[in-house]
Amino acid sequence: MADTNYTGSMVSEFVIVGFPGLQDRESKAILFAVFLTVYLLILVGNLLLICILAADRSLHTPMYLTICSLAIIDISLSTNTVPTMLAVFRSTTHTVSFTACLTQTYFFQTLVPTESYNLLLMAYDRYVAICHPLHYPARMTVRFTLQLIVVCWLGGFLSPILPFSLALTKRFCGPNRVLQCYCDYSGVLHLACEDVLSISYVSLFCGLSILLIPLFFIVLSYVKILLSVLRISSSAGRAKAVSTCSSHLLVISVFFLMTAGVFISYRIPGTSVDMRVMGSVIQIIFPALMNPIIYCLRTKEIRESLVKTLKKSKIFPGSR
Repeated sequence: MADTNYTGSMVSEFVIVGFPGLQDRESKAILFAVFLTVYLLILVGNLLLICILAADRSLHTPMYLTICSLAIIDISLSTNTVPTMLAVFRSTTHTVSFTACLTQTYFFQTLVPTESYNLLLMAYDRYVAICHPLHYPARMTVRFTLQLIVVCWLGGFLSPILPFSLALTKRFCGPNRVLQCYCDYSGVLHLACEDVLSISYVSLFCGLSILLIPLFFIVLSYVKILLSVLRISSSAGRAKAVSTCSSHLLVISVFFLMTAGVFISYRIPGTSVDMRVMGSVIQIIFPALMNPIIYCLRTKEIRESLVKTLKKSKIFPGSR
């Protein structure tokens, strides 16, 4: 489908291209099968994690509440984008309305910062637990943690308002082909038929602030945690402290490394469009796929709760 001619009329729909270099039917069929499988694994893994945390009252603690919030974010972020990808891979030309495209863009722009803030909250929880263990029960109550989680979500939904509002002031009357597997902010913004350089700088500043400020405090928290761990005299105590942080560090590393990789790829001259699209797709699905695996495999309490649930369901032999 050719681009909409620059006639001065408003664009009513956008064409989601997907991978420009993989437009043949066979490639799209493979991509559809792969991403459908990954999406189902994301849903099953994160829903299982949520069910474990909800069913076991012993896990109704601040740390596990933040993990549950992260699982909800991962489901929301993947559900906001992956179904569009699957529709793109199943059709020769996939179009979405102007309103639907901007709505998807807005939710993507809110869920990424929400995850960033949630990871910061998780780091703060571990900082209080290890550096101020005597004050932890009083400072990190369930009610206070729930309030902080609400603040993370509100902050995420408010974060993109400025760049998104500025984008809405521009006219979209020219090309309508989005070189992406879903409606992303940058891909849609650059289709405006007016100068968007100033808005690009504003969105870049907001995006860097959303990622780098939480990352700075996360790193600061773990530096203080490391110093506290080194002061623990017993090796068993150090091992226990490290084990409680290892899962969080892996999750944080996966999220920020994926995001940084995409950010850098967009600024490396000569990077193919397909590589950039693949990078942005992996940024969405890889953390959401890995987070439940990391927590189920590396967190003893979650593993034990899962085994206990499976035994009660008579899935494991020897259950009573």
